[in-house]
Amino acid sequence: MSDVPSRRYVQGWGALSLAVGAVLVTTAAAQPPPAGRAGAAPAQGAAVVTVGACAGAGGLCRVPRTTVHLDAPAAVALPAATGPVDLALRTPGRLSDVTVGDGRGRWIAGRLDAAGARWTSDAALPAGGTYTARIVLEEPGPDGPRRRVVRLALRTAKAPAGERLTVAFGPGGGDGDGRRRTYGVGQPVTAELSHPVPAADPAARRVVEGALRVRSEPRAEGAWHWVDADTLHYRPRAYWPPRATVEVRSELDGVRVTDRLLGGRSRPLAFSTGARVEAVTDVAAHEMRVHRDGRLLRVVPVTTGKPGFRTRVGTKVVLGKEAVVRMRGDSIGIARGSREFYDLKVRWATRVTWSGEYLHAAPWSLDAQGSEDVSHGCTGMSTEAARWLFRTLREGDLVRVVNGYGEPMAPFGNGYGDWNLDWSAWLRGSAVGTGTVPARAAAGPLAPAL
Repeated sequence: MSDVPSRRYVQGWGALSLAVGAVLVTTAAAQPPPAGRAGAAPAQGAAVVTVGACAGAGGLCRVPRTTVHLDAPAAVALPAATGPVDLALRTPGRLSDVTVGDGRGRWIAGRLDAAGARWTSDAALPAGGTYTARIVLEEPGPDGPRRRVVRLALRTAKAPAGERLTVAFGPGGGDGDGRRRTYGVGQPVTAELSHPVPAADPAARRVVEGALRVRSEPRAEGAWHWVDADTLHYRPRAYWPPRATVEVRSELDGVRVTDRLLGGRSRPLAFSTGARVEAVTDVAAHEMRVHRDGRLLRVVPVTTGKPGFRTRVGTKVVLGKEAVVRMRGDSIGIARGSREFYDLKVRWATRVTWSGEYLHAAPWSLDAQGSEDVSHGCTGMSTEAARWLFRTLREGDLVRVVNGYGEPMAPFGNGYGDWNLDWSAWLRGSAVGTGTVPARAAAGPLAPAL
C-alpha cells in the first residue's frame, strides 16, 4: 500500500480509497471551488447535505445549518463555529467515505455514523482556515447503486481582534453524550487550539502548555508535544495504565497568552482505558500475535504488503473499525485493466492509518497467509480471524509491525504514530523543555502526573 499523510491530527474523517491491502486517498490542497449551489433549487437527482458547526455544543450554538446541493462544486462559510462540524446527507443513499484536508495537506479527524448518514469532525475547525471535503456517495439508481465523488469547500472565518484562545480536546466522543468512552492504552490525547501559537513565540507556548492539565488514575508519567502551531498531543512515557481514568482540562480561561490574545473557556474531556491489548505482526514470520494484559490470546497467519506496497513498520494505534469497506486499485494509482487493479468489498476491517492501512479479511489470499506477502499494504487474514480481531480490538489499542521491509510509521500526519518517538525526542517537543510543568501550573488539581 501507499498512502498520504492524514489528519488534522485530531483523528480522521473516514478515509477513502481502498486497496486490498490499503486505502489511499490523495487530499487535494484545499483550494476553494466556486461558490457553488448552496441554497439553490436542486437539480433532479442531486444529492443534498446539510452542514452544521454545533455538534456537541448543547444549547450554546448559534450557527445555522446550511443546505448544500452537491450537483456542482460548492463552498460553505462557517462564521462562528462553536463545536465540531457535521455533514448530514438528506437525500437517498449513504456517505460511503468522507475525507477532509486543509491547505497544508493535512487531514481532519472525524467519523461516519454506522448508517453512513452523517460525518462529524472530532473537534471544531480552527478559525481562518480553508478545507476541502472529498465525499464518496453511494446512491440508488435504475441499474442498482451508483458511486460518485463530490467535493465541498469549507471556510472558517478569521478570528476577530480580541477573540479568546480555546482548546478542543480529543479523542472525541467523551462526556458530551453523558457517557465516558473506553479506549485502548495507546490512545494519545489531542489538543486543537482555536488560534495558532507559533514556535517563534516560546513564551506563549509555555503559557498554553502550562495551563493544559492531564490527570490519570493510576498515575502515569506523561508530557505534551507540539505537533504544529495549533495542535498538541499528550502521551504517557510508556502507554496508559490498563483500566485507568483520564481527565483533561484547560485552565486558560482569562489567562493572557499574548498582548492581543486571552485564553477562553474550553470543554474538559474524560475517558477510560481498557485492558492492554496489542497485536504484533512479525512480517518475516508471516504471523500476528495478539496479547491482552501480557497473555497470548491467539496466533494468526497473515500476509502483508508485497514489494512496491510494503506495510509500514513501527507502532500504530487503532483508529476505528468498519464492518465493510470498498477497496479500489485506482485509489492508490493502479490503473483499471492492469494486473494489479482490484475493486473489492472487504469485511471486518480495522483501520490503523487515515490513508487506508487496515487489518482485514482476505479470503482470496488464504494460500499465502502464513507464508508469503501478497497484499497492497494491509495485513490480510482469514475471514474468521478478521472477525475475531474486529471484535477483540478497540480504538486506541496498539498494533505493531516488526521485522518488516516497509517505511517507518510517521509520528504524526497519518494516524497516531506518537509511540515511534522515544521519550527524549518526545520531550523535545514540549515548550517547558523537560516534561515538567511550571510551578504555577503544578499546583493545579489536574497537573500532569509526572
